[in-house]
Parts: sequence; C-alpha cells; structure tokens
Amino acid sequence: MGERLTAGEVCMREVVIAQRETPILEAAELMRGQHVGCLVVVEENGIHRKVCGLLTDRDLVMGVLAQGLDAEPLCTEDIMTESPATLREDDSLIDVMRSMRRNGVRRLPVVTAEHALVGLVTLDDVLKLLSEELGLLIGAIQGQIANERHKRP
Repeated sequence: MGERLTAGEVCMREVVIAQRETPILEAAELMRGQHVGCLVVVEENGIHRKVCGLLTDRDLVMGVLAQGLDAEPLCTEDIMTESPATLREDDSLIDVMRSMRRNGVRRLPVVTAEHALVGLVTLDDVLKLLSEELGLLIGAIQGQIANERHKRP
C-alpha cells in the first residue's frame, strides 16, 4: 500500500452497469449472472458514462418484493437511488471510509470531475485492504517478540 492510497487505486474498474430504462427483471438477472450486489446506472453520451444512479439488491427487495409489487412494468429508474454519493479518483482511503459512513452505504462509484464512471469501491474492498494492513502490523508485533527472545533468552 502506498503512502496515500486513493479511491482510483482501490476501485474495481470493471463495473456492471445498467441504464435508466433497463427493466427491473433484466437488472435482477444481470446481477445474478454477474454475481454482483449492485448495478451502476449510467447515461451514455458517446464519450463518457455519466453516473446517474445506483441499483442494489436491497433496492429490489425493499422497493419491489417486500411491497408485493409487480416487477414486470418497472424499470431501473423506478427504484434506483438517484444521484448517489460518489468519490473522485484522488480521494483518499480515509475519504472513502468517511463517505461510506456519512452516507450509510457499502458501495460508492468513483468518477472523474465530469462525473464519468471510473470504477466502484465496495466495503468488501476496503475491509480486505485494511485486513492486509493489520496483518502487516501483527507481523511487526510478532517480529518484535521474536527479536526480544533472541536478544534476551
């Protein structure tokens, strides 16, 4: 891990996307087929994919299934989170964690200054990185103990 790890370095660059008009059943099938818990909803203008929403598995459950709605006529924009919180590529790992906590979310799209999609950072990604760093710290403690035993048997 570098001196200042950024959202752009941590994020997954291959993101599963949908459009506003994607039917909900198709979105659910896409999530299942790609083994993901969310889709980043984008508007494509030929050059960039601009983030306009986020659709999660929880949105499907709480917004459709739990209410007993017929999913057939619904599309992504009907239940997605509109204008979700996002991160810039150069936001720090601390910024990522603070934004997740502040917004109460587990996933954050990473965007350029023009709001073009770059990637997606998930809580799982952050936890994996932090666990690796904690492993290094544990190694330092164990090394100190071994060094002490070697110097003072």
